[in-house]
Amino acid sequence: MKNTFRSGCPIACTLDILGDKWSLLIVRDMLVQGKKTFKEFSSSPEGIAPGILSSRLKWLEGNELISKQKLPDNKKENIYLLTEKGIELAPVITEIILWSDKNLRKHNAAMYSISEAGFNQDKVKVTEGIQNNYRAMVHSLLG
Repeated sequence: MKNTFRSGCPIACTLDILGDKWSLLIVRDMLVQGKKTFKEFSSSPEGIAPGILSSRLKWLEGNELISKQKLPDNKKENIYLLTEKGIELAPVITEIILWSDKNLRKHNAAMYSISEAGFNQDKVKVTEGIQNNYRAMVHSLLG
C-alpha cells in the first residue's frame, strides 16, 4: 500500500499508519491476548464496529503489519497474524501500558492491574516475553 506521509517526522509518519483509535488495540489483542480471527477481535471490550474492524485489518495488512492467512486444517476461516514488523511494536505497547498505569490510573479505577499481567517486572524482559510468546503461538499454529 502506498502511503502519503504528512511530513518527514518519524512520529508523524508512525501516526499516519497507527494513529487511529483502533489499530494499536488490534495489535495489542494480537500480541498480548493471541487473538487472530475477526470474531475474536469483535469480542474486545472496546466494541469496534464490524465495518471499522474490516477496514483496519485491511489497512494493517496493506502496511505489512499483519498478514491474512488460512489455517492449514481450516481453509474456510481467515486468520490474521502479525508480521515481524508488527511484532516489533511490542515495546511501544509496553511503554503505553506503563505510561497509562502511571498517569491515568487515578482517572480510571476500572483500569486493569499491570502487576497481574507481569508489567511490574523488567520492561525489556516483559517485552521480549510478549514477542517470544507470540512467535511461539504462531509457530505452533502453523507448524
